[in-house]
Amino acid sequence: MTKKTIRFGVIGCGLMGKEFASAAARWCHLADVDFEPRITAVCDANPAATEWFARRVPSVVRTTTDYRELLADPAIDAVYCAVPHHLHADLYADIIRAGKHLLGEKPFGIDMEANDRIMATMAERPDVLVRCSSEFPFFPGAYRIGRWVREGRFGRIIEVEAGFWHSSDLDPLKPINWKRRIATNGEYGCMGDLGMHVLHLPLRFGWRPNSVRALLQKTVSERPDGKGGTAPCETWDNAILACDVVQPEQRFPMVLSMKRIAPGHANTWFIRIVGTELSAEYSTKNPKQLLSMPYRPGGEQAWHALDVPYESAYDAITGPIFEFGFSDSILQMWAAFCDELTSRGAMRQPLYCATPEEAADSHRLFTAALESDRTGRTVPVGGGDSLEAAAQGKGV
Repeated sequence: MTKKTIRFGVIGCGLMGKEFASAAARWCHLADVDFEPRITAVCDANPAATEWFARRVPSVVRTTTDYRELLADPAIDAVYCAVPHHLHADLYADIIRAGKHLLGEKPFGIDMEANDRIMATMAERPDVLVRCSSEFPFFPGAYRIGRWVREGRFGRIIEVEAGFWHSSDLDPLKPINWKRRIATNGEYGCMGDLGMHVLHLPLRFGWRPNSVRALLQKTVSERPDGKGGTAPCETWDNAILACDVVQPEQRFPMVLSMKRIAPGHANTWFIRIVGTELSAEYSTKNPKQLLSMPYRPGGEQAWHALDVPYESAYDAITGPIFEFGFSDSILQMWAAFCDELTSRGAMRQPLYCATPEEAADSHRLFTAALESDRTGRTVPVGGGDSLEAAAQGKGV
């Protein structure tokens, strides 16, 4: 089978850039795809960061500290960009204008204004494929829940809960980093950092928040600055967003939570959907276990626990008795991006990467959440009167 090679440049050679390189190196793990990424150039403002790629990724033929040099290279088809949030607007816009297909990290801009700039640039270049990184829906349990939603198995939705929880920031001795500073991370705090992962599936299912009441929390006020002193932590550690979803045929509550201080949770992503005909819950805390409760009128209400085998969007050489992990979800996400890039409207399976439009929806929600925290009120998402928005959602 002849494979189409997609030549990638990487801008931002930190942890996630290395994860992408590792995924590309494991491409033989996928059982039957006719496309593959090849990382040919890397860029980071810190020259030392590119050395890891030069030593370990044989396909890399160019390293640079100026991303414009990378974008000027006609031998590069697409770019993966993983840089702090305050750099998104300029870099993403330049990547798109250069005609390079883009998989960028969330949240697609430090704030709503920055996101608007990115979206405007996309309108100038509709030929460029732009997607947002979000790996967790490719876990087998989450992937199966997505199929159940598409098949309409849940009946009428009663409530939804989704979240992404970390625990490493519980340690007050953890040195401060750019995610704790408004200038580099933005006012969204943990929402901008984690929120797209939480919203990826709900938005894909069409469950857009109509209004939000936000509870935002700062727990650790300062951290070591690496110079013998301390520095203030300016951004939100935890966020709980109580939303309502209004659709023509139903209205239900949806609770979204993003936490960087969640004791006992190293890297937990979860989704829980309660419906009149089926309820289901999946969490990466127990990555092989999928809980479900089918229900028919007059029948028993009994939860079932299923050990989900290694199955996701793209078949792999791994047998069904082995566990699926985070590195596998990254590989699957990259396969989806490359699949869509090469086939566009004829992907091998239905789960494509998070879209810029979904990222823009997340900005509208997070902006409303900040206002809710400031005022202590429930705030409509996207502006307008809450009752008016609800009426429009019902088709009134």
